[in-house]
Amino acid sequence: MSPVNLPARSARRLLRTELRRSVAPWAGAAVLAAALAFLTLAPGPWSAGTTAWTAQWTSMALWTRHLLVFLWPLALGLGALQGLRDHRSRTAELLACTPRPARQRALAQAGPIVLALVTGYGLLLLVGGVRVLTGDTRFSSAGWLPISLVGALALAAGAVLGLGVARALPSVLTPPALAVGAFLLTSLLRPTADAAIPTSAVPNRLSLLSPVTAPVRDTLLTVAAPVHLGQVLWLLGTAVTGLALLAAATRRARLLALAPLLAGCALALAVLPAAPRDTYVVDRAAADLVCDGPVCVTALRQSRLDELAGTGREALRLLRDALGDRAPTTIAEAREPRGLGDPPERMADSVLLDFDDPVIGDAVDGQLTRALVAQGIAPVCRPRSAVESGTVDDAAAQSVAAAWVFGDLRPLDGTMHRPGDQLELAAPVWERFRALPEAEQRRRILALHEAAVGCTGDPLAALTGVPTR
Repeated sequence: MSPVNLPARSARRLLRTELRRSVAPWAGAAVLAAALAFLTLAPGPWSAGTTAWTAQWTSMALWTRHLLVFLWPLALGLGALQGLRDHRSRTAELLACTPRPARQRALAQAGPIVLALVTGYGLLLLVGGVRVLTGDTRFSSAGWLPISLVGALALAAGAVLGLGVARALPSVLTPPALAVGAFLLTSLLRPTADAAIPTSAVPNRLSLLSPVTAPVRDTLLTVAAPVHLGQVLWLLGTAVTGLALLAAATRRARLLALAPLLAGCALALAVLPAAPRDTYVVDRAAADLVCDGPVCVTALRQSRLDELAGTGREALRLLRDALGDRAPTTIAEAREPRGLGDPPERMADSVLLDFDDPVIGDAVDGQLTRALVAQGIAPVCRPRSAVESGTVDDAAAQSVAAAWVFGDLRPLDGTMHRPGDQLELAAPVWERFRALPEAEQRRRILALHEAAVGCTGDPLAALTGVPTR
């Protein structure tokens, strides 16, 4: 046998032995099972709609990174539990006397749990990737890879740091203390997605030392490259400190082991962006417009274009008949980031679509044509949220505007407002409105359009001529 093969065989034998003796296989299984259980069983924005974790590649990467809020503390705790093995078996002093170098022993102990955790996380990404590939999205980009690679590095670094801390502080309280402390820390540092750009309650650079990403609310946002670089520097410093603590035999060596962590932190803080707007940026490849004539969607939603093109042309024709030269001439997907309390973007010459709004996103065929006409005449100017498509006044005004074009009054589908509530408000307005002369009806529709685009006045009052509340 070649001498070159002897170290390889020895390393494989050592790895198999460590896998049998350690918690590594259970650690990988715990990461995979906990993440899949959360993503598939717990209801939330990750389970349905345009922000679902299997809707597209970047969403999958960001949601799996968001789960590090509890997976990273779990990795730290399991690493610390593994680090107590020699202390529990009372063999630490015996192993320290063996001729094998301390660095080699550290790598042998860290390797299996790192391999198991990264494998578990990789299997999670594999499950998500298969579901993305079999879904409706046509957009693919390699931009999700750095997000996921940093997530895998975070789990590996967390486990190694847990191993080292447990070796330096061999107590049964170390694993739970590390896990709970890390969970509290990630919960404090993690950003929220209420604003147009995810922000945190602490300074931005400090919050980015946590590997946890914000919940996905805007599917066009991704993580900026400087964030990846800064987090890699920080996590590598953390991992080197963990390995150094594993190999350290004296108090001085343990103190020196903190140097890589501090250096990584300093380098990371110098690289990480100070402003949230430089942290989460619009993915330009995903946000590029793909058009079929006057109807445009982002590359991310290209799969919706075939359905939207014919319906959009028909809606533009009806809007031209209704509004004349004031009618929008194009239909395009909105691309600017917007907070939950921010008013939606409006343009006089274009119908802007928000596929996160169920009125548009869930509409098909005739419902979609009606929704596009209603949005073209009376775009909503009050803030929307994930569960609210404007106020009931907005819905009633849009219903009346669409009724004027289609000839019959129907409630808008997809809003949070019950059809009965919409009709209770819209029906009296519609009855008074259609009793007016045709020229007056057109004048008031134009007044409604002008008020809605400029976000001024009461939309129903523009139709009736008197305040409705």
